[in-house]
Amino acid sequence: MNTDSISNYIRDHLSEKRRIHTEGVRTTAIELARRYGADPEKAETAALFHDMFRGVDRDTLNRYVDELGLDPGRYRDNPNLAHGKIAAEIMRRDYGITDPDIINAVRYHTTGRPGMSQLEKVVFIADAIEPSRDYPGVEELRKATWRDLDEVCLTALSRTSEYVKSRGIPLDEDTAEAEAYFRRLMENKNGE
Repeated sequence: MNTDSISNYIRDHLSEKRRIHTEGVRTTAIELARRYGADPEKAETAALFHDMFRGVDRDTLNRYVDELGLDPGRYRDNPNLAHGKIAAEIMRRDYGITDPDIINAVRYHTTGRPGMSQLEKVVFIADAIEPSRDYPGVEELRKATWRDLDEVCLTALSRTSEYVKSRGIPLDEDTAEAEAYFRRLMENKNGE
């Protein structure tokens, strides 16, 4: 895909901090894609689109939730969950991207989901560990990323679950299901 139009969107609509983050996700996703056998061009496209609606005001996001037919109970007034779902639909509608793997990588980059493809895992983890990320435990995640992609997905999902629950926020069902899926996957890998 020609990434010029999304690059122009990023330049014109994202804050400097979000542009730095998006570039970090792009370079990290390409590197992880090469390491784990995903398509680097698809990883780049998904990375560029993943946060295109992250800094958008709540009213605009709510309009998109309605306009795109997203579940208002889950996504209205919930920018953390809505931004990826909206970006995935806009990719399809306005940019003509129909590859389900790229769309799912954007749609689930925040929550994860059971049965994630290599590309989805790459974008999910790239978003968590790109170089400008700075939070407790990020260095451990960065190191684990190069050992086992499934293991680091489980670690990231478990930490997200703990963090969300500690703040008294209901855990998104995609994240809960993804964590259970990766826990079973790792148990099977480890012969438990």
